[in-house]
Amino acid sequence: MFALWYLTFAVDEIRKQDTMVDAAVLAKLEEGYAKLAASDSKSLLKKYLTKEVFDNLKNKVTPTFKSTLLDVIQSGLENHDSGVGIYAPDAEAYTVFADLFDPIIEDYHGGFKKTDKHPASNFGDVSTFGNVDPTNEYVISTRVRCGRSMQGYPFNPCLTEAQYKEMESKVSSTLSGLEGELKGKFYPLTGMEKAVQQQLIDDHFLFKEGDRFLQAANACRFWPSGRGIYHNDAKTFLVWCNEEDHLRIISMQQGGDLGQIYKRLVTAVNEIEKRVPFSHDDRLGFLTFCPTNLGTTIRASVHIKVPKLASNKAKLEEVAAKYNLQVRGTRGEHTEAEGGVYDISNKRRMGLTEFEAVKEMYDGITELIKLEKSL
Repeated sequence: MFALWYLTFAVDEIRKQDTMVDAAVLAKLEEGYAKLAASDSKSLLKKYLTKEVFDNLKNKVTPTFKSTLLDVIQSGLENHDSGVGIYAPDAEAYTVFADLFDPIIEDYHGGFKKTDKHPASNFGDVSTFGNVDPTNEYVISTRVRCGRSMQGYPFNPCLTEAQYKEMESKVSSTLSGLEGELKGKFYPLTGMEKAVQQQLIDDHFLFKEGDRFLQAANACRFWPSGRGIYHNDAKTFLVWCNEEDHLRIISMQQGGDLGQIYKRLVTAVNEIEKRVPFSHDDRLGFLTFCPTNLGTTIRASVHIKVPKLASNKAKLEEVAAKYNLQVRGTRGEHTEAEGGVYDISNKRRMGLTEFEAVKEMYDGITELIKLEKSL
């Protein structure tokens, strides 16, 4: 009888240790939370991390990788100017810390509630989209990208250096099997020649270390181990390995031929998925590091010059909002428009199919060009 009692006691103690959060982590959480609560931060983290939610989550850890609430919110605690402020250190975090993730996801993705289920993946008829700017007056370039995570691996903060290298090796060998228009070369960041590095920077291909939001989220460890870039011979197809997500798959070119660009992306995603299984959730769709990039993970964008609309930024924002578009500066998030050139993309990635997400951008850009012409 005593033996059974002792065994039960021992199992309980092990479980407690398994779920107990380190005292130093708790102290950091309490201090960071107090500073955030007292700040004038406009982040979604501050909006939804109430004292009740904080107290409910601060002692929780994810089952497999033992990620804590600090791993989830440390970027937003350090950067009070964050728009969102949270990341998922591993796929289980979306469930364990759902009390925080769910309302942020609902707010960002235009009402995707915790009772909602993301639809099955559907790229639709790729021949539907044409050129949004056939006369080449407004659209400088077009890009469609998506993020993917490799099944069986955590996200950046939990990856070991050995895992980074293992993933890079898998990605490199997978991409080397691509044929036709997608055929190209993989360039590891480790040991990259200066001339190659400069060329990739000049082409605006090379991602850099140093994003403070990602660094605060512990996403840049072991840099540049396990990171690399692949591009096809025509430089219209690109894959980033282990930048923010395990994979960023990108199709792009000059001008506004969205149809051609979208078709290339869909072909590539389907080819890669045959060789590398992706991390997917029945409710949230494709899982990635940042909650703004779940579901379809599709971001279709244009660099567009609309000088008349740009002189009335409020009007530009109003039309963009009507079509669920996001207006950013020329170099993306946290940048200004250079020479009146804006980066405009679909904002919603959840609760709709890949085809519907791209169609929102297509319809919105068509409307913006129409409006610019009429002014």
